[in-house]
Amino acid sequence: MTDTRNLSQAASPVEKTSEGFGRRRFLAWSGTALLGAVALSGKLPGFSIEQALAQTPGGAAMAKAVDLGEGDVGILNYAYALEQLEAAFYTQVTKTPYANMSSADTAILTGIRDHEIAHRDFFKAALKKNAIPALDVDFTKIDFNSRDSVLTTARTFEDLGVAAYNGAGQLLEKGEYLLLAGKIVSVEARHATAIRYLIGMKGNTSASNSSGTTVGSSTGGSNAFDDADVVNAKGLDRAQKPAEVLATAGPFVKTPITADDIG
Repeated sequence: MTDTRNLSQAASPVEKTSEGFGRRRFLAWSGTALLGAVALSGKLPGFSIEQALAQTPGGAAMAKAVDLGEGDVGILNYAYALEQLEAAFYTQVTKTPYANMSSADTAILTGIRDHEIAHRDFFKAALKKNAIPALDVDFTKIDFNSRDSVLTTARTFEDLGVAAYNGAGQLLEKGEYLLLAGKIVSVEARHATAIRYLIGMKGNTSASNSSGTTVGSSTGGSNAFDDADVVNAKGLDRAQKPAEVLATAGPFVKTPITADDIG
């Protein structure tokens, strides 16, 4: 178990309103703010995340937001937020399985669910009083009765988790936290591969996410474990900054979150 004795010395995450932020960067996970703007692929054609989340002078105050905090606490809360999202998703998948879910699908999705719950609970216990509250998720864009919708969403979440840990690792100050992140990201990468295996089992010529955007095929594209959207030319998994990760995850979380003090 990670030593968390120094966590209590860090600034605790607090709830904030938009008042007082002025022109500071504001990253909000809000399904209503980005509804229809961010596809599961995370691309924003003709749309700026900065524009979507910019505060206009004299505009109405935004809803209260949960602040992740700063330093290592902020990064751990960032990971905790992502694990909350994934745990909630897989819990719903296994609670309401799609029609004719195979034994292979059930076994893999249940195993991933258990891993994500364990990750979520670990961060909550490690952060103690510094942990952000439980997030309110929004899965209305996902068709849980559709295998394609569930698996393409799962692929998005797993790829996002790998990219998030890879991108945040350099921001951690304590070596033990970096070691922990390295262990968890290796599991997230296994999840991503398992989901691609399930997608490929059906031999679909193409798959679309719930927004109707084509995201790959079973013989290449985003379903390939080594495709350019997940592995770079040096053979390394991609890394994304928190701002990029939050933008992609935003439509699935109702709770607005500020991340002013991390990368």
